[in-house]
Amino acid sequence: MNQGQKTAIEGIYEVCIGVPDPTSAIEYWQQFGYHMGCKGNLNASEAYPLYGVNSSLKSIRLYHQNSDHGLIRLMSWEQPTNDGLGMGSMKVKGNRWSTSLTSDLLNILNHAEEAEKAGRDIKYTNPRWEIIYNKNQKMNPFIESMMGVREMMLLQPFSRQVFFQRFGYTMPHYGNINHDSLLKTSQFTHMGLVVQDDSKEIVKFYEDVFGLLRVRDDVETSYDSSIAGREIFDLLPGERFFLTAFDDPRSSVSDLMAVRSGRLYIIRFPDDITLNSQFEAAQPGSLGMCLYTYRVGNIQEYFDRIKSSNAQKLTNISVNEFGETSFSFVAPDGYFWNFVNINSQ
Repeated sequence: MNQGQKTAIEGIYEVCIGVPDPTSAIEYWQQFGYHMGCKGNLNASEAYPLYGVNSSLKSIRLYHQNSDHGLIRLMSWEQPTNDGLGMGSMKVKGNRWSTSLTSDLLNILNHAEEAEKAGRDIKYTNPRWEIIYNKNQKMNPFIESMMGVREMMLLQPFSRQVFFQRFGYTMPHYGNINHDSLLKTSQFTHMGLVVQDDSKEIVKFYEDVFGLLRVRDDVETSYDSSIAGREIFDLLPGERFFLTAFDDPRSSVSDLMAVRSGRLYIIRFPDDITLNSQFEAAQPGSLGMCLYTYRVGNIQEYFDRIKSSNAQKLTNISVNEFGETSFSFVAPDGYFWNFVNINSQ
């Protein structure tokens, strides 16, 4: 998309995670290949205009090898506003989760089972086989190679993660595994939102206003069609949802070898399904996964675009805790976003 190229939006830059103890959080994420980077802080009077939270803030950015997306920002508030999404259902408006590629899904399952035995707060699903592309293609087991993934969910008090392992195919720009890490995982490859909008107006917002590339659209998952989808999203018999995926405009709709991670997954449930709303538990000030950020090449142009859209609660452009030019807003679907200027650093 030419407009997207002009404004130079990239893949989702960071997943922001509210944590009460940064030390233990850093140790945890190091096992997934992340390492500590820059630190920053804001006092309450500085944090409130940008994040709407009347509390001082200390943040740490975690990097993953040389990736420019799928990073982590640990946000430690002096006075958190709530306990966040925790281990609650994935089938709620306001839900956030982050997905990583791994080369050893069974090892992650081993750790989850041992953590459960030790009495830790944890919820997980077993790795389920899914055909991702060419779903209607007839399989010939034990004769032909099969192209698909196994995926599992892992929920803990301050993290909501999904992992997948590929079989039969590669995508060189979609996930870069840190093979030196304990759990053999990549940076976050895609991050998700749950919405409810039969009109699909919110899909147009992310395409037209954000300038993202729509790479998959209206991919249906039902209770009967996907065991993984059923278990991860607590589907009941007869229920279904639709997936729309948005990429960095440098990605590709047709060329798998050019597809990039940093993808936004929008899980869209029909309006006739009753969904609870948890937006207040997934915004800055909350513990756990509470915010996604994008980096953009022309922050003033993006500010003007957001201002002229139907987004709400647009802040002024100001300096964030890392000294970067930044602004925040709430999208029409209710999700809180923060944009950072690429040229701030």
